[in-house]
Amino acid sequence: MHHKHAVEYYKAIIPALVASCFSYLMFALIIHLGIRATWDLKAYHYTGVYDFLYASLFGIVGTFFGWIFIFVVKFFKKVFEYRKFPIYIKTLVGGIILGMIAYNFPITRYFGHNEINQLIGGNFGLNFLILILVFKILAIAITVTSGWRGGFIIPLFFVGTTLGLIIHHLFPAVDTTLAIVSCMAAINACVTRTPMSTTIILGTLTGFTYFVPILFASLTGYFLAPKIPFIGSQSEKLAEE
Repeated sequence: MHHKHAVEYYKAIIPALVASCFSYLMFALIIHLGIRATWDLKAYHYTGVYDFLYASLFGIVGTFFGWIFIFVVKFFKKVFEYRKFPIYIKTLVGGIILGMIAYNFPITRYFGHNEINQLIGGNFGLNFLILILVFKILAIAITVTSGWRGGFIIPLFFVGTTLGLIIHHLFPAVDTTLAIVSCMAAINACVTRTPMSTTIILGTLTGFTYFVPILFASLTGYFLAPKIPFIGSQSEKLAEE
């Protein structure tokens, strides 16, 4: 890399890659993980350069819902911080709402790792998928703002899967796998601003061997993301610079 900061990039990336490889190896050994994709998507077949355009268009849709997710999280954060209630009151209220959502839509429970395969393998109608999309976004936002433990990367992949299936319902000619993976990549890159790691993670978890379309979708989400980072540590870094 012919860049004045090439050494700094090397020093930052190589330790991260080494640590990631050994961490993944230990994780695979502990849970007896086979060498296969985690999510059972249909095999994707490259049809031409227009696939990159489709990936970018799906990425725009995913990015739009990334913006919605950020807005919803900020809204509930204001709601739960409006008054200085004890943490047990916040978790109680959040837990009741999450319980109501889970009771009516059981597939929205948990962080979505196993539920993604249920979505892919299920024959759900368009209206049900739209409801799942809405209530999963609400469930993630309430979880991370009401004091409960939870992240949003895998849950966002669940949202991306739902969105990809909705697109396929609206446009049956669209490749389902390309739509799902592109939406997954864009919404996560929009929220987390991590297009490279998103591409690598999705390539590993989905078995999607064509990295370039995923990268197109990830970069779409990254470049169309809000100017102010959603993650606090990224905002602090930006302020320092």
